[in-house]
Amino acid sequence: MNKSDLIDALADRLNIHRQLSEFIVNSIFDDMTEALVKGEGIEIRGFGSFSIREYKSYVGRNPKTGEKIKVKPKKLPFFKVGKDLKERVMAKAGT
Repeated sequence: MNKSDLIDALADRLNIHRQLSEFIVNSIFDDMTEALVKGEGIEIRGFGSFSIREYKSYVGRNPKTGEKIKVKPKKLPFFKVGKDLKERVMAKAGT
């Protein structure tokens, strides 16, 4: 499922116009992005949590040339799956 599929599914489920559904989805994503930019975590019970992980700089290697390069420190979003979602997916997969 991609963002467009999510917008369509929300519009169908709530029987609302696609433009309103798109506005809702974009608003949620924008608010989540803003929270992560501020360094706040996001917890959606039963689904999972989003947080920012900080990575220190390190010396890497260009795979094409073998040349050593310094990789700058970075902050990246990280998702940890919630217990309920994990159990539901595993139950559907039959494991």
